[in-house]
Amino acid sequence: MSISYWLDQSASSKKNYDVVVVGGGISGLSSAYWLHKKDPQLKIAIIDKGHLSSGATGRNAGFITCGSVEHFNRLNERWGAQLAKEIWQFSEDNLDLLKSELNLGDKEDFQTKGSFSLASTENEFLELKKSAQLMEDFNIQVESLDEKQIQSRLNADGFVGGIKYLSDASIHPRKLCETLLASMPNVDFFPNTELFKISSSGDQRILFTNQHEFHCQFVVLATNGYLPLINPYFEDLVSATRGQILITEKLPLFLEGPCYANFVLDYFRQLPSGELIIGGFRQLEKDTEVGYSDHTSKVIQNALEKFINTHLPAAQNKSITHRWSGVMGFSFDGQPFIGVLPSDPQIFFLGGFTAHGLGLAFHTGKCLSQLIFGEEFPEFISAKRK
Repeated sequence: MSISYWLDQSASSKKNYDVVVVGGGISGLSSAYWLHKKDPQLKIAIIDKGHLSSGATGRNAGFITCGSVEHFNRLNERWGAQLAKEIWQFSEDNLDLLKSELNLGDKEDFQTKGSFSLASTENEFLELKKSAQLMEDFNIQVESLDEKQIQSRLNADGFVGGIKYLSDASIHPRKLCETLLASMPNVDFFPNTELFKISSSGDQRILFTNQHEFHCQFVVLATNGYLPLINPYFEDLVSATRGQILITEKLPLFLEGPCYANFVLDYFRQLPSGELIIGGFRQLEKDTEVGYSDHTSKVIQNALEKFINTHLPAAQNKSITHRWSGVMGFSFDGQPFIGVLPSDPQIFFLGGFTAHGLGLAFHTGKCLSQLIFGEEFPEFISAKRK
């Protein structure tokens, strides 16, 4: 994050706030929401170098899925049964909080149709069935499907079976952010306002941007994959990772719900208006799908089209209307984190959503507000975890 001397207008305008949140995506808005709810008298500003949800939030596929980047059986193997259940419950609570706090509906294209994980090989199907059995043991709602059920309910070819998580949802990410911001009429949002330095003056923190100079008591850094550009402390916590997506013209509805395939690496769903959105295949260029460029590549885009033409006959050879990529923040262990900068107790942060920001960030923002107010929060999302 840098700014040319010629474009620096920060000294021309000073703004005073109690809290400044850096990042106008789902994590920044969620943090502001819960801080505002805890203390409506707080004067809060949200700043973003682009516009509302212009980062990863506005560049994902709109899945609100429970769990994390791994199937439940792998969570169980890595973290143990008790913590695996806690991690899963955290994401279920995230969806429950979104529904109870924001009254989501047609305006946000909000749907609760569950989500499918599909297996193209018997080995993957065995792992999915193992995961489903573990989930049932923990009273997590899940359904197993064979090849014929996949074909009849999803019109999808080339899958030997799968499982369905019954509680998952999907949404229009930008409209979700608009609803969140509208629920905080006393919170100010500053688009096209890029941070390039934070300094201290007594108990005040000063944020220098290309538009204004913000003075505040506390700062919340909510830029996820871009955190290392703000402070080198984050280089060991989160890495910038690119994901690519395309979307087709409108089609007759043929999918029962959102789907994952290939061990959650690839994903697709239909919007309520009929367009098919599909993303993934990062594994094909894993070494280069890093950093902060938002370009697309022929290799991955061709793979997305090939997937459609191979597995989804209802969408074969349809027109592609948009192609894009987005920069995600992958944490060191796949779980989100919250914390306070060791070098400055007035600068807080959250991030590391590892491609599951919509499924984790609202609850994580609530936990950040608990940290700021000195309340307890789940240990597994602490940046200090071992």
